[in-house]
This record gives sequence, structure tokens and C-alpha cells, in this order.
Amino acid sequence: MKDDRRNQKNRAVPQGRLSRLGQFGRLASGVAGGMMAEGARRLADGDRPTVRNMMLTPGNAARMADRLSHLRGAAMKLGQMISLDAGDMLPPELTEIMARLRDNAHRMPPQQLERVLAKQWGPDWRKRFLRFGATPIAAASIGQVHRAKTPDGRDLAIKVQYPGVRESIDADVDNVATLLRISSLLPSELDIAPLLKEAKKQLHEEADYVREGRFLTLFGELLSDTPEYVIPVVDEEFTTDQVLAMSFIEGRAIEALVDAPQDTRDAAMHLLFKLVMREIFEFGVIQSDPNFANYRYQPETGKLVLLDFGAARPIDPAVADGYKRLIIAALAGDRDTVREEAAVAGFVSAAAISRHREPIDAMIDVIIAQLNRPGKFDFGDRSFVEPLRSHGMDVAADKAVWHIPPTDLLFVQRKISGMALLAARLKVRIDVRALVAEHFAIDKHR
Repeated sequence: MKDDRRNQKNRAVPQGRLSRLGQFGRLASGVAGGMMAEGARRLADGDRPTVRNMMLTPGNAARMADRLSHLRGAAMKLGQMISLDAGDMLPPELTEIMARLRDNAHRMPPQQLERVLAKQWGPDWRKRFLRFGATPIAAASIGQVHRAKTPDGRDLAIKVQYPGVRESIDADVDNVATLLRISSLLPSELDIAPLLKEAKKQLHEEADYVREGRFLTLFGELLSDTPEYVIPVVDEEFTTDQVLAMSFIEGRAIEALVDAPQDTRDAAMHLLFKLVMREIFEFGVIQSDPNFANYRYQPETGKLVLLDFGAARPIDPAVADGYKRLIIAALAGDRDTVREEAAVAGFVSAAAISRHREPIDAMIDVIIAQLNRPGKFDFGDRSFVEPLRSHGMDVAADKAVWHIPPTDLLFVQRKISGMALLAARLKVRIDVRALVAEHFAIDKHR
């Protein structure tokens, strides 16, 4: 059993358009077989299965997670985004399975890694290191990370991009979108072309490691006055557009804090939320990928280690200003202004407000009530999620009001939602009003 698992972890990244297309074809065939089996089972039980019900089975989710992990690149990245963005909206079984895409990528076989590094650094690259760890310390969607030491004593983390990932981005995004279409997870009436275009743009940016290095340096400068955050330093000697070398920094997975004392969890999460506020309202640039693997914790110092700035992007000032007005209105308990600002920002369409004013107001009331509860907000109490889901489904049932918010808004909201999901996992309690008061002129004691 152990050997089988070890062999499965070493899987070459499929390269070339036909090779990757074949992987998508096998995935589609496997999912179709799973749907037929689930449909037969439900019919035997007297049910009338929908395409969505047949698609969203643990077996099909496992197939998708395994195949997307094999493909890596844009395919796996989009799967990660779905698993994070859905948050509480996915059934628990699927949430657990899709989480594999965040934590359990396959790694390149040694021979493939050797070819990649020889192309980037030359055939004698090993002579430039005192030690280079053959086994990656992390493997994600676009690259895997190795630890290395130079003859002059530099302890480095070296992120190596999977071969063919950059060239496959556009096709992979289109193929994943097709899978979502045929699975009925995306309605045919919804125009997702602008979102797909933006997703391709961001993924191309994430595959540019020189660009990521610049943002890594920028955030190091922006947070130089805040020692609670630790950011690696780029090592220019070994960095190329497909290899990012940086100082190695020790830290534990942020999710390991789940067993830490309440005060420790609260303090760590307060730092993360404070960072998001500074990114949006002070820096004007945000690291928009909330993948939990991007954050690590140092128990001995209480500091947070920030990793992976490939998804960093500037924030439209209008988006930041819209968030500010929306937050202030919610904390003031002003339902009408929240509704108006949500429409202006693009969270909800004018048609949805006109046709479904009652459930939208009910959702706003739930959010206002939660934000204005006395004392600290308990992120571990998810009792409000079901009312939001229920009212939201009432609106979502009307295909005439479906719309996609502006892409700038989506990427910022993705970061906020990801942090809220992490806070829920860690069951933290935070004084949200006091946190917001640090940035805005509101009464933190109201």
C-alpha cells in the first residue's frame, strides 16, 4: 500500500495540447460513467435524478480531484478556486474531497525535474549547490518547491514551474469551463466569457516568476514596519521566469492552529484580517489567492509567514471605496444603503433587487445582525449560513437575474471569503467592529 501511494505521487506533468486534451477526455468519460451509475441507483430508489445530482457525487468529485491534480496548472488552479470560493455552499463530503486540490498535488518524477532545471540553469546546475533536496517540500498547481543550500550558506526555497503549464493555460481554462457547463454547475444563460478572459490573464501572470518576485519584494517593503509578518527575500542569482528562488523560512501550516489555544488562534487570524484591510484600503494591491498553504505560523514568535505572491494584483480604487461604503453601512445597520451600495458595486443586479427585494433584504438583515452582535464575532458559529443559503437559492432560481460581478470585485471578494472560511475552520473570535475602526472613522464601541 505504501509503495503504491509513493509511486502515485510521482506523476509526470502531461505536456502538449493533445496529451492534456486526452486527460480531459478520460476525465469526462469517467465522470459520465459515474453519472450513469448514480442515475441508475436513484431511479432504482424511485427518485427522478437531475444532471446536477448525478454529477455531484463523492465518486465524481474524487475523479475530478485526481485528474486535475495530475494535470496541474490552470486545470488544478481552477479546481482549487472552486473548492475555496464555494466555502460553506458545498456539501461536506465534496468539500473534503476538493480540499485534496489544495494540499495534495502530484510531484514531478526526478527525471522530469532534472530536465526542467537543466534547461533553466544549464546542465551543470548541481555544482552550484552544496545541497539540493530531491523531494519537494511542497507541490501545488503551478510548481513545486525544493529546499537547497548554496556553498556560501544561503538556505533557499526554490519554486520550480511544471513544464508546459504556461503554454496550456488558455486551453485548460476552456476545457474546465466546458466540464462545468456539461455538469450543469454553470447555467448556459450565464455569459462567463469576461471571467474566463480574466482567469487566463491572472494565470499567465502567476506563471511569470519574475513578476511574482517583484511583488514578493514589494510586499516586503510595504510590511517592513510590521515585524509580525515575515516574507521571504528573492534570490536573484537563481530566479528565472520559471524558477523562483527565495530565502527559506520555517513555519507550520496555518491550519495546524486548529488545536491551539483560543487566544493564539484569534491573534493569528486578527493579523490576517488586518493584512487584508491594509491591502484593500492602504496598499491598493492585494494578494488575491486565499489558499491556506500561502500562510504559515511560527509558534515560538507568533509571527505569520506570507508565501506565494503570484496572484498579487492592483485594486481599482473605486472597488476599495465601494467596499468601504458597504462596510460602514452594514455596521451602521442601514439596510437600504447596504442594498444600494451592493448594487453600485456589482454584487447584485438591479433586476434581482426589482424582482426579489424581499429575500435580498432578508439576506442583508442576516448579515447586519451578525456583524452588529455585541462582543467578538464567533466565526465558528455557522448558524447564519443556512438562512443565507435559503434566501440566496430563492434568488438564484430566477435565471433572468443571473449576472457576474466585475472581475476586480470578484478577486477581492475571493480573498475576503477565503479568510472568512479559514477563520471558520479555526473557530476564531474577533472584534470585527474594532478591526474596521482602525481604518475607518466609526465608533468601535457602538
